[in-house]
Amino acid sequence: MNTPSTTLLAGPAVVAMVGLATGLCTAIVTWLLSHSIARLPPEDRTWLDRPPALVRVVWWPTRWLAHVIDPLLPPGYRNRLLVRMRLAGLDYALSPAQLVAHRIVVATVGAALGGWLGTSWQLRSPWILALPGAAAGLLLTWSWFRDRMLSRRRHLLKTLPFFLDLITLCVEAGLNLSSALQQASAKGPSGPMRDEFGRVLRDVRAGKSRADALRALSDRLNESAVTQLVSAIIQAENMGMSLGPVLRAQGEQRRNERFARAEKAAMEAPVRMLLPLIAFIFPCTFLVLGFPIMVKFMQMGL
Repeated sequence: MNTPSTTLLAGPAVVAMVGLATGLCTAIVTWLLSHSIARLPPEDRTWLDRPPALVRVVWWPTRWLAHVIDPLLPPGYRNRLLVRMRLAGLDYALSPAQLVAHRIVVATVGAALGGWLGTSWQLRSPWILALPGAAAGLLLTWSWFRDRMLSRRRHLLKTLPFFLDLITLCVEAGLNLSSALQQASAKGPSGPMRDEFGRVLRDVRAGKSRADALRALSDRLNESAVTQLVSAIIQAENMGMSLGPVLRAQGEQRRNERFARAEKAAMEAPVRMLLPLIAFIFPCTFLVLGFPIMVKFMQMGL
């Protein structure tokens, strides 16, 4: 039969054992993490681009997690993700494993922030906000990646005619195509098109032929306008034609396509404004118009 004194002695002993087990588990986990971080190989970024700002914020945990999950990524998923990263201009800044690790790290940070908010608000289940926080983190990284692809595509198609005019001017002035691309990369406005022409020149300096570098440009961007431009340039060079008229015709066609896209966007604007009008503006208008009438009826006793 347990006496009160035995119960009092057993309480601190249990607490001490639980504390000792918790400290031992924490020490083991800390040692495993530190050992794994110490084994992280150094990364040579001499020929790589700088990671985006959203990735640099959590760069060290992203690198460590990418090193862990890199062997686990299926080859098919890795290739599909690499194609999308090329469209976003991230294939020289991140690896597919680093992009996946970044999403996981941001989701973990969101879950931790949700748990902290639940604890601060003194909810009955503080970690009930962890799942929405993780979902918000995943949504943030997904929308950032998608917006980067769409913004890059819009900017590329918008500035392509200007770069074609600049390259045409240089070619008709007597420069060859490589020198014209160099001038366009040096003097053109900053953006994805300028970066892509710089990558073409970098590939040529690395030993690729100019035709192969241009084909790689077409494969990276996966745009019909760039594909047609590359095909026209390669065909003109193979047939010995002058590049000036070819580039001028390509620039005129790209300019007409840009004008057609602008007309299409202008025609779609009223349709896209219909939902905000019905959902937000019309109810407010009816409320402003109907409130004095309702007050008048109430004063009349109706």
